Amino acid sequence: MATSSGSLSRRRTSIILLSFFIILSAVFIGYSYNETQKHQKPLPTYGNPGHKVGNFSFVNQDGKTITQNDVNGKIRVVEYFFTTCKGICPRMNENMSKVYNEFRGNKEVLILSHSVDPKKDTVQAMKAYSLRFDADANQWMFLTGDKKELYDMARDEYLVTATDDTAASDIASDFIHTDRFILVDRGGRIRGQYEGTKMGSVNQLIGDIKLLLKTDE
Repeated sequence: MATSSGSLSRRRTSIILLSFFIILSAVFIGYSYNETQKHQKPLPTYGNPGHKVGNFSFVNQDGKTITQNDVNGKIRVVEYFFTTCKGICPRMNENMSKVYNEFRGNKEVLILSHSVDPKKDTVQAMKAYSLRFDADANQWMFLTGDKKELYDMARDEYLVTATDDTAASDIASDFIHTDRFILVDRGGRIRGQYEGTKMGSVNQLIGDIKLLLKTDE
């Protein structure tokens, strides 16, 4: 009888100790997470001090005019492409679709895909292209418009430059073609540039969007 009682006592002691260590581990993990969040470095800002993305007016795949007023206060992911591209664009937009699906339905996150060949990229062409990705025009906007205004936005506002693409030889020499995805915060500041053809860089973009959704710092 004494042996049975002693065994029961040892089991109770073991259960109490195990519970204590589980609670202690949970407290430590929670503390470490909070400390990591507190000391996580804020994202950098790009451009000259005070640079913010300026006003614009383009047309989306539904024929709706989109302006700065439609994106104010939203986190934006920006790219430049053209629908007939056989080079980097298909891979970029496959990767962009992963960003879109990660935040699909989140009204705080928008994707702005600008045409660099608006002569060919009509509203109808952009609509057909957007259907490949089942893109909701309220969240993933395929934008076309005046060529000069599109290019000025790329160079002066989003701070992107051209890159080589053999499939782009039929486009004018001032053609803006970049493999970069640009992250813009709610205040219009550029917070990151990512290689749209590389999934590792795109995963970093997804993580940085989540950070902005929490802190916007």
